[in-house]
Amino acid sequence: MGSPREQLAKAFHDTQSFKWDAEKGFKLASGEISPFYVDCRTLVAHPEARRLVAELAYARLTGIELDCLGGLEIGAIPIAVTISDFACAAAHQRLWRTFVVRKQAKDHGLGKLIEGSIRPGDRALIVDDVLTSGGSLLKAVAAAREAGLRVDHALVIVDRQEQDGKARVEREQLSLISLLTVQDLLVALKRP
Repeated sequence: MGSPREQLAKAFHDTQSFKWDAEKGFKLASGEISPFYVDCRTLVAHPEARRLVAELAYARLTGIELDCLGGLEIGAIPIAVTISDFACAAAHQRLWRTFVVRKQAKDHGLGKLIEGSIRPGDRALIVDDVLTSGGSLLKAVAAAREAGLRVDHALVIVDRQEQDGKARVEREQLSLISLLTVQDLLVALKRP
């Protein structure tokens, strides 16, 4: 059956959440073309895959003091919620509140940029689905820090290992946790 990491890499293939096309490639948000596409939104639509993400994330977060976790809409929402739920149900009953950073503040109501349960001084983890250049993750970090949160860690499901994303994140004094790399997905692709 393999380790949880191997199971998660396999889940990308079983759910058709990892695509490879060396000829045509896929256009990324940056406008660049890549031979592979990582679709974590499809992945986390599957409960077993969500469980694996939560289990792996929880294991990697052992020893890190957190009050809340969240990230940029829309991709971070299911990730933050599933990790928070898993942590609450785990033996240690870690109660991590969640939040979401809007791409832009609402123009009505309270006009919030961040929705959810946060307090200035909270120790926050920023989550994202895929790391390429780090742009969306760093946007969420900036908004969280501006709201008074202490952000020292970020977690992604997959580090694409492209466009210097990890280095950009680490330059912002963040410790990056990635559950998988694109290499893990490529290795799993070659297994029967």
